[in-house]
Amino acid sequence: MPKESNESSSEANKKMDSKGPDDSTEQTEASEEMLRKRIRTNTPSPHRLTPQSSPPKFVSMEELMETAKGVTNMALAHEIVVNGGFQVKPTEPAEGSLEKRVKEIMHKVFWDSLEAQLNEDPPVFDHAIQLVGEIKETLLMFLRPGQTRLKGQIEEALDLSLIQQQAENGALDISKVAQFIISMMGAFCAPCRDEDVRKLRDITDIVPLFKAIFAVLDKMKIDMANFAITSLRPHLLQQSVEYERQKFQDFLDKQPNALDFTLKWLQETADSLKESQGGAASDSSSSSQLALSVHNQAYLRLLNWDRSTDSFPETALMDRGRFLEMQLELERLVLVAAVLLIVYNSAGEAISGLPGLMDRLKNTMKILLAEMHTPSFKLDEAFSSIGEKLCLELGECLSQHGFSPFHTDRQSALKGQVAAVQSADNPIRKLIDSRIQAYLLCFLESSQHKTPPTIPGGLAPVSKELEELGVKLSRLVNFNKLVFSPFYQKILQDIIQPRESADT
Repeated sequence: MPKESNESSSEANKKMDSKGPDDSTEQTEASEEMLRKRIRTNTPSPHRLTPQSSPPKFVSMEELMETAKGVTNMALAHEIVVNGGFQVKPTEPAEGSLEKRVKEIMHKVFWDSLEAQLNEDPPVFDHAIQLVGEIKETLLMFLRPGQTRLKGQIEEALDLSLIQQQAENGALDISKVAQFIISMMGAFCAPCRDEDVRKLRDITDIVPLFKAIFAVLDKMKIDMANFAITSLRPHLLQQSVEYERQKFQDFLDKQPNALDFTLKWLQETADSLKESQGGAASDSSSSSQLALSVHNQAYLRLLNWDRSTDSFPETALMDRGRFLEMQLELERLVLVAAVLLIVYNSAGEAISGLPGLMDRLKNTMKILLAEMHTPSFKLDEAFSSIGEKLCLELGECLSQHGFSPFHTDRQSALKGQVAAVQSADNPIRKLIDSRIQAYLLCFLESSQHKTPPTIPGGLAPVSKELEELGVKLSRLVNFNKLVFSPFYQKILQDIIQPRESADT
């Protein structure tokens, strides 16, 4: 196989993987694309006015490409550190796409050409020797420093000049060369590839054998990359804060207005906090306490972000997908907790403490709300189904435990209350949402303590999910603060000091 084709199938086609392999790929690519888009958007042009706070600065295409490369490296390092399930995965072109058809045609032409050469009389080994050279390079890449004996064996057995001489003199045994390659692959491969390597020994035809060898080598490259990532992660954790901070500073040097959305985010949070507290915050809190309060409240705003806007703060842009994921989960938990609070208040003491009932009701709602953020989801139909299912479950449970039946009028009242929760202005829903926000804020404020904050009243049914969400949020926020603390400190200082001067 031509080297160019082999590289494209192994190196260039590797993609990043996040929560699960597929989710991570999409999330990392999305974060990188948003950063690249921000670079393009923030590059001044003669046809766009630049804010006065950001003086015009024109950059060359080379500088722009260098900045984009730095952003890509920063996004990759960030993904490895933040996402414990990060993996490298090969991607295949979409089924039926032009890229896939072209790739299949190119590979077929090459393998047909190889087969035609080997079938000549005498056989021609030009393509075969080229493939052996590529395989040799790959095997040498698998070697660790100090494995000089294995390196010597590979150099000797796969000496291309000697193999070329043997081919010219009609003395080349290509099957023997292939068996040596397979034995080396067996020495280098991960245990999960032992079966794949064993199957290679059962292939007798040279062309199918070489095709299968390259397929297994591609898998081994992925295994090696993921092993390297696993080994690198503890060391990268120590260096990533400084690395990401420096990369962002490089980005900021070339794009002076690269913190505009971050400034807007923190300024709006400070204004909102002042308005909600009637100006009392600056009177009773020190500058550092006020800055911390504004900062934590700002992170909570990311869990209620308007998904239609593109003004996400630059410092959190690489984690936008994670904040969105938490936002969607939070919206679902608010509905579940609100409905359960209504159910238990409606049914009274009869169902309190009944084993397994809470989990059954919660799981029923989770199933019915699983697709609530998809375009085809109909909220009114889902809540109608939730009301029916819950009434049915309650009726069966009360009968099994010898309580009076759940009468029709009570069922109708419960269904009406449950249906009302779908409105964002529903008082019970708003109450649950405010309690969850307060709980998550306590989580951020007490993130240095080992014990999580106390679950507020009415949230016990979703306590496990809320604690998991709080841990995930606090870890993400703490890392973000570490990386971007110098930038945040300056912005918050500029926001708070003028306010204190105005108050005095």
